[in-house]
Amino acid sequence: MGRLDLGQPGKARLETFSSQNDTSFTTFEELAMPLLDSLYHYARWLVHNQNDAEDLVQETYLKALRHFTSFQPGTNFRAWMYRILRNTFLTSRTGLRAASTVSLDSAEEGFELAVEMQTPETILMNHSNSQLVQSAIDNLPVHYREALVLCDVEEMSYREIAEILQIPIGTVMSRLARGRKIVRESLHSTPPALLSMYFPQCAVCEEEIIDAAAL
Repeated sequence: MGRLDLGQPGKARLETFSSQNDTSFTTFEELAMPLLDSLYHYARWLVHNQNDAEDLVQETYLKALRHFTSFQPGTNFRAWMYRILRNTFLTSRTGLRAASTVSLDSAEEGFELAVEMQTPETILMNHSNSQLVQSAIDNLPVHYREALVLCDVEEMSYREIAEILQIPIGTVMSRLARGRKIVRESLHSTPPALLSMYFPQCAVCEEEIIDAAAL
């Protein structure tokens, strides 16, 4: 699905909540609708299912509109919307199952920092929609996957990711480092011939692919 337009029943449900304050709804719509596609893509990474992602986004918009009066003008609206979507996901059955697998080991809060902005994984993700890369990210534990997607796909800053995930910036960096390491190891275990088949020569040369996956 290329674009989620929140049409028909979804739009009607939003407008139902707007009936008492048209000005507030108009302001919300102006701020929120440009984020629709990126929120949907983020939801797809979280739930791996088109219908569930659409439901998650619709519920996010309904909650956001319902609580729009609590949003503080001048603060980060995008982070606010992403946080609502994530919290909605975590309270769903899928999210609860995923969250239950999160390690509580304090080692996650260690000093393994993701200081690189260009990594083998981001180079590969930027050059291709490879099923190999997508599969490697999909298989990450959710707390690593969401950090990696927000940083390397949505191109958010560490500070914005920390605001969305409600964790310290140091923890964001640690999760990114560990998530990227897992993706790197997954790519490293892929035969070079298969890597070159998934990453066209026109996008990035074969030597760069193999070198990147081997790092």
